[in-house]
Amino acid sequence: MLKTAHDDSTTQKPKAVADVNLSFEERAFSAAGAAFISAIIVNPLDVAKTRLQAQAAGVPYKTCFETNTMFPDMRSSQSCSRLVVGSESLCPPECHRYTGTLDVFYKVIRQEGFARLWRGTNASLALAVPTVGIYMPCYDIFRDSMEEFTTNNAPTLTPYVPLVAGVFARSLACISCYPIELARTRMQAFKETKSGIKPAGVWKTLVGVINPVTSTNCIQNLQNYRILWTGLSSQLARDVPFSAICWATLEPIRRKLLVSVGDEAGAGSILGANFAAGFVAGSIAAAVTCPLDVAKTRRQIEKDPVKSLKMTTRQTVREIWRDGGMKGLFAGLGPRVGRTGPSVGIVVSFYEVVKFALHYRHEDHE
Repeated sequence: MLKTAHDDSTTQKPKAVADVNLSFEERAFSAAGAAFISAIIVNPLDVAKTRLQAQAAGVPYKTCFETNTMFPDMRSSQSCSRLVVGSESLCPPECHRYTGTLDVFYKVIRQEGFARLWRGTNASLALAVPTVGIYMPCYDIFRDSMEEFTTNNAPTLTPYVPLVAGVFARSLACISCYPIELARTRMQAFKETKSGIKPAGVWKTLVGVINPVTSTNCIQNLQNYRILWTGLSSQLARDVPFSAICWATLEPIRRKLLVSVGDEAGAGSILGANFAAGFVAGSIAAAVTCPLDVAKTRRQIEKDPVKSLKMTTRQTVREIWRDGGMKGLFAGLGPRVGRTGPSVGIVVSFYEVVKFALHYRHEDHE
């Protein structure tokens, strides 16, 4: 037992030293780079998840293709068997719905082009870079400060430190960057119905959210800007338990993997241990909090400003349960888990590796 405790302390010591030597700016740089890579890689799964959840909320998608009798290879779908009645062609019900993640990929590529799978990437980057840039460094700082306090004053509370630190750090990051999250969800959920028109970007999307509630009264306008935080309670209701579950699962797995590697853990070992721990923890947390993610999406895509300001997370969850039952609550589960597991793994592993490299760079200069 004494040997195990000694091993744990020696394994975690280099990590603690690296954390102490790094400034907040260096931690934020590491986190921002990780967020940049992750956002680009997993964006197609985010689009699929949002489309499936928006469809469950009643957003209409015309997913069949017009068939050209002279050029049947153009804009046609082999999966769409039409019934011709008089001069009109009628599609079966499945042609007007996405049936799953792969079906979203197929139909988006055929109808809107391959690049549309990265719709909202600019918003994802604008969101992920500052959010993770705040989230990860704050988590490190909160965790280290809390662990030092609990170790000296209440050792029995030390195992719960990652959970509490994750909750505080995530809440701070969510509140700071929420309007960009709102814009990203709307950009991914709605299709551009007019051909030849460039889809709205982040700023134009946010302006479109604000315009219906603007007035000549400046004080009233300031109050109406809270519509940019529509669905924030749903976001916090999803992200707070997500962070609690994720970090409470990730830290023990990561520490066990690093202990098994030994004292001479290199960049490869740190990358592998953190990616594996992040992948498992992110997947579990994403699955558990999926109903709250569905509620968040439904609130964010609500186009009626009056209704959106009155909606609550509890009411939204009840409405989803009434309309779709358990299937409605877990709409988009596959792409959500498929996106979040690798995303958390990429962010955590890249963040820790860059911190590791910066730490040894400091040592070389000393």
